[in-house]
Order: sequence, then C-alpha cells, then structure tokens
Amino acid sequence: MAPAAVGGFELGGEGGRFRLAGCFGFETAARVLERGDALFRAHPQVELDLSGVTDADSAGLAVLLAWIERARSRGHSLRYVGMPAQLAGIARITEVEPLLHAAERQA
Repeated sequence: MAPAAVGGFELGGEGGRFRLAGCFGFETAARVLERGDALFRAHPQVELDLSGVTDADSAGLAVLLAWIERARSRGHSLRYVGMPAQLAGIARITEVEPLLHAAERQA
C-alpha cells in the first residue's frame, strides 16, 4: 500500500508494518491518529517505524500513547522502532517513556 499523505505527513504500509514520515505534531496529529486507527485495526501485531519523522511535538507523543491504549483494548500488540530523539526527549521529560517501552515489550 502506498503511503497516504496527511498534510505534510505520510503514513503507510501493509502486513502489520507501517512507516510514519514527515511532521508529526499539533497540525497533523488528529488526522494521523484517525488514519492510523483505520490502518492498524485489522492487524493484531503492528510495528511502526518512526525513523522518517522529521519534526515532532507533544501532540505526536499523545498520538503514540493513544495508539498503545487502543491496541491494548483490542488485545493487539504495538511496537515502535526508530524513535526520533525529539520524541524520545519529550517522553522522557513528561515521564511517559516507560509506557512506550512497555508497548515494545508486549510485542
């Protein structure tokens, strides 16, 4: 599946493996969340490559946390790879980094 452009952000993939690229923040978060929900729902195991994210903020981090909770509620697993330093730093400062790592261990 070709990535779907979402206002300066791309989210695409298939077979449970997806890739996020571009800006991931306040301007794109709601649309990216919706697109991810639609893509991930059918896959009991999702791996999300974040290495293409060029800019992120706390809204992007909130989306990652929302996806973790939604995956758990469905009994699915979600693993993030290629976490950008900017997102990792926000997660560390806001003390939610353990939640991101807990999702990786469940995968």
